[in-house]
Amino acid sequence: MGGMATLMPKIFMMSSILSLASLALSGMSSFFAELVVFFGIITAKKYFLMPKILITFVTAVGTILTPIYLLSMLRQMFYGYKLFNATNSYFFYSGPQELFVSIAILLPVISAGIYLDFVFSLSVDNS
Repeated sequence: MGGMATLMPKIFMMSSILSLASLALSGMSSFFAELVVFFGIITAKKYFLMPKILITFVTAVGTILTPIYLLSMLRQMFYGYKLFNATNSYFFYSGPQELFVSIAILLPVISAGIYLDFVFSLSVDNS
């Protein structure tokens, strides 16, 4: 599957943006979600000190391993070597349906990262 960045630039762009969103990049929805989880664990009075340290350590290791996995996946898929000698006639590029689905997935990710107050207002108990 390598070398697809030049053949499929739209899919490459969408995959790169969504992978960076999964890395908890600033301005994306998962950044604030991860930040809230870290602050919630640290400030929680329910847990003692050792479980807090253990949970924070495990999530920090996951935060470190996620970019390693995702960036190596992007590199192998889009910049790696082609493993087969197939002609481009067997290769279908994204049409309007695939682009619509990609944008429909991308818009909530970016909008939840930018308009964070709206997301928090949905989760606050108004009673």
